[in-house]
Amino acid sequence: MHTMKFTIQPISQKDANDITSWQYETPYSIYSLSQKDIPVLLNLNNRYFRIQDECVQLVGYCCFGEEAKVPGGEYTDNEPHVVDVGIEMQPGMIGRGLGKAFIAAILKFATEEFYTRRFRVSIAKFNKRSQRAFQKLGFIETHSFNRDGDGMKFIQFEREASLIG
Repeated sequence: MHTMKFTIQPISQKDANDITSWQYETPYSIYSLSQKDIPVLLNLNNRYFRIQDECVQLVGYCCFGEEAKVPGGEYTDNEPHVVDVGIEMQPGMIGRGLGKAFIAAILKFATEEFYTRRFRVSIAKFNKRSQRAFQKLGFIETHSFNRDGDGMKFIQFEREASLIG
């Protein structure tokens, strides 16, 4: 069976325009962005990257650091060895069994880019699909919290960066 290969590169204006047009079904609609989010996606300090497949099609995006954190989560100010990871897959690609390879490519990129020892993700409690994909790659639940503002429940997961896959 052929495993999809993903490439990660800096996000472009066209990518940002495409990403803000993606609309997710409820309850996943919390992940839908709008045109007002374009400056955030394009700000290099926010560390957003495009993810493309073998056909050079945009299939998702990721971010690292502050932009990947959810307000209300348990984060220590000085954690240079931990990289927070945020991911988003294009709605038409979800449910095709690509999650594990997609996330693995992001983690490989982050390991090379940031020389981290540990990864952390914050996932909405209802998003069992995403939780399963990260757990298949060795992430373990470490904390749960209510997001600041609306109280939505989130779960934090962590794993060592040195794990393979």
